[in-house]
Amino acid sequence: MDNSKGKNKVTEVIFWSIALPGFGQFLNRKYIKGIVLIVLEVIINVKGNVNIVIMKSYLGDISAAIEHADYLWLMFYPCVYLFAIWDAYKDAGENSNNYLFLPFVFSAYIGTIGVIYSSKFTINGLLIGPVFLPIIGMVLGFIIGFIFRKILFQKADV
Repeated sequence: MDNSKGKNKVTEVIFWSIALPGFGQFLNRKYIKGIVLIVLEVIINVKGNVNIVIMKSYLGDISAAIEHADYLWLMFYPCVYLFAIWDAYKDAGENSNNYLFLPFVFSAYIGTIGVIYSSKFTINGLLIGPVFLPIIGMVLGFIIGFIFRKILFQKADV
């Protein structure tokens, strides 16, 4: 497989994993993992009212999103979501990069913290809510993870 086909596969796997955890595993022919992740996604989605929370958040009704959110289930979502993306990415051929899991792990941790504080955290008096605060946390987690990864590589070069 030439490099451009490999990069295309990795990109395809990542985007399908973002669309629905487990789809990337199916593309990688890891069917059992894919089924487990899809089942987890559906259970967490239904129990946490994720679709209602997403819909209310995007419609700007953050209070209703908070009201519908089952936080005990919603807290699982960032970890399962980011693990599925990382696992599909790794299995698609990008497992040679040392410490590449760090941005995904930090993103999952900080995204989960975002879920926990999403009913109370405001920016300039604006309540961010259970969708957008975890997304902001995930982006921040990726940045922190890449910084930690870079630090580890610099220490290894010394």
